[in-house]
Amino acid sequence: MVWRTARRLDRALRGERLVATDFRVPRLATVDLAGALVSGTATRGKHLLTRLSREGRDWTLHTHLKMEGSWKVVDRGRRWPRPAHQARVVLTTAHRSAIGFQLGVVELLPRDAERDALAHLGPDLLGEDWDADEAVRRLAAHPDATVFDALRDQTSLAGIGTIWAAETCFTAGVRPTRPIAEIPDLRRLVEVARRKLHESIGAPAPGPMAVYGRARASCRRCGTPVASVPLGAEGRPRAAYFCPTCQR
Repeated sequence: MVWRTARRLDRALRGERLVATDFRVPRLATVDLAGALVSGTATRGKHLLTRLSREGRDWTLHTHLKMEGSWKVVDRGRRWPRPAHQARVVLTTAHRSAIGFQLGVVELLPRDAERDALAHLGPDLLGEDWDADEAVRRLAAHPDATVFDALRDQTSLAGIGTIWAAETCFTAGVRPTRPIAEIPDLRRLVEVARRKLHESIGAPAPGPMAVYGRARASCRRCGTPVASVPLGAEGRPRAAYFCPTCQR
């Protein structure tokens, strides 16, 4: 989802000059970047990085969708697809507007501060600088964490969320409740996760899920009813779907 959002913003804004900006968050309420040239939008894990330049200064608009957020692109002057009170950022060019609704993070960084702001993230599963050895090392540093939670921990692996953590566990034949310490081949696990994400962005639309969202439906492989269990730290559990037969 985040990767597709970045591509949509990139197609709409890359090479365009902003004619108006509207930051509807307190710390940026007085910022005006009209006249800025957009050089593109990239991702780092689940983080969106829209890069702009104006008057010799380079900036990065760092946003994160969290659970509720989205970016929408509409032709300039057309009706927005969500209520205006949910908008947090509006970037307008001569022909279209990109509106960020209910964004969980909105900050404007000098370009040279971008790396430090995201230094806590683990290796990016979709990044050109992917480092499998570092990913394995970071996962192994949390031996008591469940596989499901460890895969979703952005400080270990950047870019994987609830859906693909469940699908990765199914493909790897690993029950999501198992602790990391019991996984004999962490390298295979992270490579499965990486392959699943690459397959998801390469398809025109998400294909049918093996287990995610299919509680009580028959496993596509063996016919056993798919089960789910709430997992997650800090009082924010997520449903981890799995096949009791295929994932032992």
